[in-house]
Amino acid sequence: MRRSDRESGPSWSRSVKLFLRAAPLPQMVYRDFIDMLFSMALPVIGLGVVFVGVAALTAHHLGDNFIGALAVAGGFVTLGRGLLIRAYNQSRPVEPGRLKQWERHYALGNYVFAILLGMLNARALDYDFPLFHLLTVSLVFSFGAGVVSRISVRPLICVVSLLLATVPTVGALTLHAFQGHPNPIHKELYLIEAGLVAMITSLSLQTVRHLYRSAVAHHTARHEMAHLATRDALTGLANRFLLRQRFLEIIQTSLRGDRRLALHFIDLDGFKAINDTYGHPAGDEILRQVAMLLEATVRSEDIVARIGGDEFIVIQTNVLHQDEADILARRIIKRLSAPYAVDGKGMSISASIGIAMAPDLSLDLEELISCADSALYHSKTSGKATLHFCTREDAASALAVA
Repeated sequence: MRRSDRESGPSWSRSVKLFLRAAPLPQMVYRDFIDMLFSMALPVIGLGVVFVGVAALTAHHLGDNFIGALAVAGGFVTLGRGLLIRAYNQSRPVEPGRLKQWERHYALGNYVFAILLGMLNARALDYDFPLFHLLTVSLVFSFGAGVVSRISVRPLICVVSLLLATVPTVGALTLHAFQGHPNPIHKELYLIEAGLVAMITSLSLQTVRHLYRSAVAHHTARHEMAHLATRDALTGLANRFLLRQRFLEIIQTSLRGDRRLALHFIDLDGFKAINDTYGHPAGDEILRQVAMLLEATVRSEDIVARIGGDEFIVIQTNVLHQDEADILARRIIKRLSAPYAVDGKGMSISASIGIAMAPDLSLDLEELISCADSALYHSKTSGKATLHFCTREDAASALAVA
């Protein structure tokens, strides 16, 4: 058998296997997909209301307590799903560790509703009531179209939900086809209907696979582009654009009471000599190691950025006293002055730092950088591997030049 023939086999089987062995998603893409599950309450509630209405009306007309029980169950499930969606959206942003739990809750509601649909379709065949049967089969098709379009981003939930709704329907149609009936083509009609439901289910699974692959590719590319737009390509640190974004965010929350920010402008001493002696690849490796050292030295809430060449910015948040900025700056100088090894060769640099405090000198990022740059000049002229705080005179001079 040719490969193409094998691949054109049962699509539903290959689709299920694909979803079961799907590679783990990047965290940001996974979060996007869970957000999408909980972003559309109206289709979920709307189909639930229609289900309850059809089941309740039919139960009343036929006097069927079982269908009445399905209507009541459908009402509770729909209410629960609506409250779950509301709770999720009120809890956003959800902690990464709880996303899987929310997904399980969503899946459970979907599965229960799918089972109710399958049971309603199986029960509808007990009555010679074509309009009722048409409505219940239409509900299955509506449910299938909805889950394919809305939750194909979580393909396993989508596939299981489809099968829970359609397999009982196909089974009931097939069994009903072999029951005696005065209509001479009764058997053929119901077998054809069962085949149509099975075929549409199979095609839906193919569609889910395509939509899932497309969604993964799209969201992964979107996050990668966002990462490239906000990160330094060499070190992975924040670039100037992300630095500005983060600064505007923390400036609203970190300057409460006596709390301040310290902007450390760091310049590497002796870096040009390494580039000239060992070449740019060695210089790039030094910059990557410096980036890792800086991230290991500061707290998680602080910001580390590379703004060009061998210049780095650290924004230290929640500073109660200038001495805290002094301590961090000295720690950075010590860490960055340790020996480096590149391709087995020992190299050494040091760091000079200029520090500007906010809101003492300014609340504008560019002005703070100019002030810290002016203080950095004093550090460089004082013998390097030193630090200097920007004074109001330095700030006035820097802003006048700018």
